[in-house]
Amino acid sequence: MLFPTVEYALFFIVVLWFSWGCIEHPRLHKALLLVSSYVFYGVWDWHFLPLLFGLSTYAWLAARVIALGNAGNTAAGSAGVPPASRGRGHLGRTKGTLALPTLLLGIAGCLATLIYYKYLLFLGLALSNLSAWAGLSFTPELPTEFLPLGISFMVFHAISLLMDVYRGKLNQPGPLVDTLLYVAFFPQLIAGPILRASRFLPQLRHPPDPARIPVSRGFLWILVGLFKKVVIANALATGLVDEVFAAPALFSSLQALCAVYAYAVQIYCDFSGYTDIAIGCALLLGYRFPANFANPYTATSPQDFWHRWHISLSTWLRDYLYIPLGGSRGGPWRTRLNLLVAMLLGGLWHGAAWTFVAWGGWHGLLLVLHRIWSELAPVRDAVWRRSRCWRWISRLLCFHAICLGWILFRATDFGNAAAMVQRIAAGDGVLTGLNQPWLPALLVGFGLQFVPLRALARMELGLVRLPPLLRGCAIGVMLLLIEILGPVGVAPFIYFQF
Repeated sequence: MLFPTVEYALFFIVVLWFSWGCIEHPRLHKALLLVSSYVFYGVWDWHFLPLLFGLSTYAWLAARVIALGNAGNTAAGSAGVPPASRGRGHLGRTKGTLALPTLLLGIAGCLATLIYYKYLLFLGLALSNLSAWAGLSFTPELPTEFLPLGISFMVFHAISLLMDVYRGKLNQPGPLVDTLLYVAFFPQLIAGPILRASRFLPQLRHPPDPARIPVSRGFLWILVGLFKKVVIANALATGLVDEVFAAPALFSSLQALCAVYAYAVQIYCDFSGYTDIAIGCALLLGYRFPANFANPYTATSPQDFWHRWHISLSTWLRDYLYIPLGGSRGGPWRTRLNLLVAMLLGGLWHGAAWTFVAWGGWHGLLLVLHRIWSELAPVRDAVWRRSRCWRWISRLLCFHAICLGWILFRATDFGNAAAMVQRIAAGDGVLTGLNQPWLPALLVGFGLQFVPLRALARMELGLVRLPPLLRGCAIGVMLLLIEILGPVGVAPFIYFQF
């Protein structure tokens, strides 16, 4: 059930109506949202509903044991550590006897699930190829399980619950229904944003207040997301990107370069469009999601880019992987190694393919090189780094470094990536298709990067000032324009595969 479809619109209207109709009955309200989320997922493939339920329940049980271990440690005053200090620093912080083993067991179970469904075939093939290279004959029996939709996001939510309880950001995971809903809540279930248990579960303790719902803002989020996905991302995918990446040799160098630029805009509009729709739907239901993008292609450094792109993932990797590895506490070389490991695993999280690993490694290398360069005394103290001219130069350099990584991300394999780079480097041919829909879509997509983040608030203020009837008409007209401007059909969101 895709967001930009009539089926989803009808589904969401029904859920919205009944959820607010039973808002005075919190248990019924949460049960309705949970059942709706399972229906939403089951429409795709109901066979994986037991997996969704089982993973959530497993994480909840482990979190309950961790909470008991923390409580026992606090009561005993273990090692003289005050309760306020619980959860800080390394995973090895003094805890109750049950907390740390249960945390490790819980995370291991979650990761084992992810590895089985997403990486076992990849690892088996890699081992088979390695044995063949060594002159050995080893052909393991590999599973043929179909990849469950959104499995990575499920696992990340489950691990967030375990870690937040262990670190004391949550005293208790709450009732089982809260954890089930936290993992399965349908606006974010398929492609995020990744929610922190410590930020979402407290929202479930009390029913939403209808008087505090910014309805106009919710609809604007949805409209902006639909425009990005239906109009821009789809036009770029069908008009240029898919054809050029499928056969780079058939196109000129300029066309190949434009296809890379177009993919950079496509993946931004595709993924941020999904996030915008998810934020809007959740807001109308009374729940708040974190922002996931902040004009990423205006970044002036690799670090700045990851402060703006897929923020919920980058901060998750920072808090649950990079910092537990030691972060920046072990000296410059240990810090660089931690960055590389975090980004390599972040690349692997995106897919079971070496191109994704290479993409993650590329971004890790960019982060390390930029850190080394910035720490040089002549550079660190240079006045020119604060000039507007250098800001634009660094912005252009950073964007093209990111685009080089996008070639790896989009390519079907290393051969396809090399063919794209060779085609661009050839420097021949002319740009054709200037009258095609992809060109204005590309220009508008780039223009969105420079729209101030507060622009939505201004649009909301203008919409709120309209009488209710005119407000509804304005929303209807915008929906109609999106339908007219968008190409026929709606491709699945890129991040559905992750």
